[in-house]
Amino acid sequence: MKKVGARRTIENALRRYGFVCVAGVDEVGRGCLAGPVMAGAVVLDPGRHIAGLADSKLLTVQGRERLYETIVTRAMTWAVAAAEPSEIDAINIHQATLKAMQRAVLALAPLPDAVLVDAFRIPSLPMAQRGVVKGDRQCAAIAAASILAKVTRDRLMDRLHVSDPRYGFDRHKGYATADHLSAVARHGYSEAHRRSFRPPTLFDCLESEILGPVEVFDADAPKVTRPV
Repeated sequence: MKKVGARRTIENALRRYGFVCVAGVDEVGRGCLAGPVMAGAVVLDPGRHIAGLADSKLLTVQGRERLYETIVTRAMTWAVAAAEPSEIDAINIHQATLKAMQRAVLALAPLPDAVLVDAFRIPSLPMAQRGVVKGDRQCAAIAAASILAKVTRDRLMDRLHVSDPRYGFDRHKGYATADHLSAVARHGYSEAHRRSFRPPTLFDCLESEILGPVEVFDADAPKVTRPV
């Protein structure tokens, strides 16, 4: 099946209504156990086309890296901002995500006339905004923002891996993979981890580390309980 890239239809429609500088905003890393939540904001140049823009999750690592370099070269203005694990723990992931997105928008120079956001509404912005459902797949500026946020965050997680290789941040980028949970069970949380995140699978993994491997049984088979 042919992959369809994000388009500039919404941005162009807003420009026809007088919004000259239209930014796209997106975030990466909301569901991770470790590392910051990262937001990107981009104002694309209407006169400089960037081929291949799409939701960062649909692109290869090489594709994201290539597009990152093109975006930062051709965009009118762009910015990335973060909310660190300590802030996430203090105010919750939703509020921290909104803070990161707000910071990214307000770091743009010049400030945009309007902001397109992937599904959110960002509080306390001094300009018009519109939430776009699945915006990173529909809107070119939001797709570009998702690529900047993703590449920036991945590079950060690679650096965290170099400073502390116990967790394999270079492989999973802080997401709750089986090997990440197993590493947390062995070593505990690091400074990069969000202590307010407690997925049930983490406790399953901790139990496995303490009591040994647990067999997985067919759901339709007779129930088996662990001896006490």
